[in-house]
Amino acid sequence: MLRYGFLLVVALVVLGIDQATKQWAHETLLGQPPLELLPVFSLALVYNQGAAFGFLNDAGGWQHYFFVSLAAVFSIVLMVWMWRERSRNVWLAVSLSLVLSGAVGNLVDRLRNGYVVDFLLVHYGSWSFPVFNVADIAITIGAIMLIMDSLLFSRR
Repeated sequence: MLRYGFLLVVALVVLGIDQATKQWAHETLLGQPPLELLPVFSLALVYNQGAAFGFLNDAGGWQHYFFVSLAAVFSIVLMVWMWRERSRNVWLAVSLSLVLSGAVGNLVDRLRNGYVVDFLLVHYGSWSFPVFNVADIAITIGAIMLIMDSLLFSRR
């Protein structure tokens, strides 16, 4: 049986890493050109007012309130779902914890700054993936785990 406190600690640790790296990126990269670490990976400070990958970034401001409300409701739903699954399905509970940490990480940015701090950039030649952050990584890993759970582990 997995303790709910452990799941919250996982979420808080990932949230802490997310917030610390965003603070570091803001302090280090502000006003600087992208910092190339590898031929396919750079650090580039971007302020995202939209959703994932900059979707609705230039929507005029209403998206801020929409995404704050959505993330807050979604986080509560995830916490309840985690509570219910903590002893039945450890894999699912951990995946929910990762998604929760990412959702809260980006929610904290929206509440504190009015935008999400992104700074990780994968690129090749003239192609580049949208800039992202640690919260986005946690959401992605958690979502992949959720899909795996539904396809491979769930009892029908």
